[in-house]
Amino acid sequence: MQKELHENPNYGVASLAFAPLIADLIKITNAKSISDYGAGKKRLLEGLIKAGITPNNYYPYDPVFPEYGPPTSADLVCCIDVLEHVELEKLEGVLEELASIVTNLGFFSIHMGPAAKTLSDGRNAHLIQKPSSWWLPRICKYFDVLQLTSHQTMGDGIWIIVRRVKN
Repeated sequence: MQKELHENPNYGVASLAFAPLIADLIKITNAKSISDYGAGKKRLLEGLIKAGITPNNYYPYDPVFPEYGPPTSADLVCCIDVLEHVELEKLEGVLEELASIVTNLGFFSIHMGPAAKTLSDGRNAHLIQKPSSWWLPRICKYFDVLQLTSHQTMGDGIWIIVRRVKN
């Protein structure tokens, strides 16, 4: 069903809004590799190039696009407007997978309310619509939150910069 939504040219555009912020994060941290988890149509790469960053080591991953290959570890793992689209019963596995590929920092953005789009079965495209107080304990199981910011980019949301919890 997600593949069908990706056929819409206006689906998966949030990465463009966050690209300037991520470009600054790349500059500040000197990240040499970027993993785009839930890359969709690779709009983050497009936005980074517009912001003056052309990553040599850009690794897209999206189960809708198997040609991208498996998730890849990187200095900076970006997961932009993905987690709210995950089936609740699969969220724990996705967070574990993210923790396994974050080698330094992660940048995650999460919308907390309904999406404007629906899946072909009638469900809202945002399968998880929960406040930050619901998300944070789940994220903190795997990551230390270094920064949390609320935003209104296409609706109520948060973006966070995380570091993997060292075990």
